[in-house]
Amino acid sequence: QDFMYFYDYYGSDTYAHDWVTAAFAGDKTSFKNGNADFSQYGMDGKEQIIKKGTAYLNIFMYVIREFEDALDDCERGCINCNDDPVHAWDEGVCFYTGSIEGQDGAGDGSLLHQLADKRCADYKTCGVDGTDLEGMARLNYELFDLFALGNFQLQSGNCPAARDTTKRVAQKMYIPMIQGSIRYAYKMDKLQGGEKEAAEGAAFAAAVLPRIHAASPEAAQTIYNNLRVGASSTDSAAVKSAFESVYPALGITCAEMGGLWNEAEKSYYSGMEPCQDVSTRETETVVKNNNTLAIALGCTFGALFAIAAAFILFIRNREKRGEMTFETWKTAEQSVAKDMN
Repeated sequence: QDFMYFYDYYGSDTYAHDWVTAAFAGDKTSFKNGNADFSQYGMDGKEQIIKKGTAYLNIFMYVIREFEDALDDCERGCINCNDDPVHAWDEGVCFYTGSIEGQDGAGDGSLLHQLADKRCADYKTCGVDGTDLEGMARLNYELFDLFALGNFQLQSGNCPAARDTTKRVAQKMYIPMIQGSIRYAYKMDKLQGGEKEAAEGAAFAAAVLPRIHAASPEAAQTIYNNLRVGASSTDSAAVKSAFESVYPALGITCAEMGGLWNEAEKSYYSGMEPCQDVSTRETETVVKNNNTLAIALGCTFGALFAIAAAFILFIRNREKRGEMTFETWKTAEQSVAKDMN
């Protein structure tokens, strides 16, 4: 399914190869959508396009391809069909991680695992809870849990469950691409970014635009117009809003995405704060309504209590003066009844 997003958008089954080779040659692409004219870049821009295009367009999809290969083996009832001693699922994990990441994930890798770790430091989503500025990305913790789950499901022959797990893995793999796109949109818009930053933004956008387009062509067009190669201007707020509009369709949340962190100010960049998921807004609305109701009830009961207290004091004062309040009322009632008769 994910490959079809890219094929339908770019109109080429070699889109990733075409992107990188066009950058090497300084040529234009000839895609159905999302074209780029790399003749507008010097070496700084081309370097970023080639490096990031190799890792985030080519290897990204190859990781998913390995997982799909494992699913095909599972559905054929042939878990050990892969010629390599390492099964296709494990190969997918290897391509995601890279060979220099280190067993504890603390190495300085160059592939998707390292990208997630870099972006978590920018978006304050590192650590097991996703609230830190350093360490392994929460995304990587979650993905490796899913990798282990998928491996178990495949080994036990539970192919439908493994396919669901693969879908969840692919959904999460788009998160760093979106974070990178928004980050470099902000750099171009607010921080006077140059050719290098523009090329990085274009590369990250190219790696996720087909998925956005499948959810909302309008959102994809907004992102492309602002981050394409040679864009005359960049509106980072429009880019962020366009991405956020499709989070539910992509199966990701605002909490997973985080916000663009300004370490110097110890706060999020203005306008780059984490968005709020629908469930969070609904919860806050319910809490607000409950608080309003509690205040209203508190005021009502408080007023009733004050009236009751005043009445009791009134009765006690009459009794202290020797006035029989209830007897007086009884006599008055009898008098009225007699007159009526």
